[in-house]
Amino acid sequence: MTMGTMAEAAAEKIGANPLLARIGAYYHDVGKTISPQNFVENQLNNQNVHENLKPEESVSMIVQHVNEGIALAKEHSLPQEIVDFIPMHHGRMVMSYFYDRAKKIYGEEKINIDDFRYPGPKPNTKETAIVMLADGCESAVRSIENPDPFKVENVIDSIFKSRIDDRQLEESPVNFKDIKIMKEEFLNILLGQHHKRIKYPKQEEAEKGIQAENN
Repeated sequence: MTMGTMAEAAAEKIGANPLLARIGAYYHDVGKTISPQNFVENQLNNQNVHENLKPEESVSMIVQHVNEGIALAKEHSLPQEIVDFIPMHHGRMVMSYFYDRAKKIYGEEKINIDDFRYPGPKPNTKETAIVMLADGCESAVRSIENPDPFKVENVIDSIFKSRIDDRQLEESPVNFKDIKIMKEEFLNILLGQHHKRIKYPKQEEAEKGIQAENN
């Protein structure tokens, strides 16, 4: 739901289709419903199935959710515009966790980074690019311990930079003005989403002042 809100808000501001972006966000990871236990966000008992797998086995398992998502979407007659979000929100990104594990196990010179990339294609519309970026930002911010506005903004900047540097947006029509606007929209929404856990500047002083008055 948070991703849908982020995608819709960004789409409105950069001249994309807000409804398409929101619905694409809703269905982008539908393939995870087939084997949800394979993904860390669903491993409530802290038992990670990937700890006992080779990195290349984990990659195969993760990629499978993309193919299963596409098949599931087509089985239920979702429009192609929605189906496209399923592979495109990953683009050709590297599964860095498993790539780093493989480097430690086998040595960097013995592995090919392209073997640890999603199959693609890269986003080719504003809407699919928005969902790629929203997905990365939402999950990264959710993992921050004791989030504050400074940390959240830095994480958003880092996600955008990594996607741009890895040329994941080169086939989409987004421009640098769009990027700036999307960052601002994502920041506003994610700060609101995490407002209960975020300490704002001088909040501690204010809390101490209130406590002093009460005493």
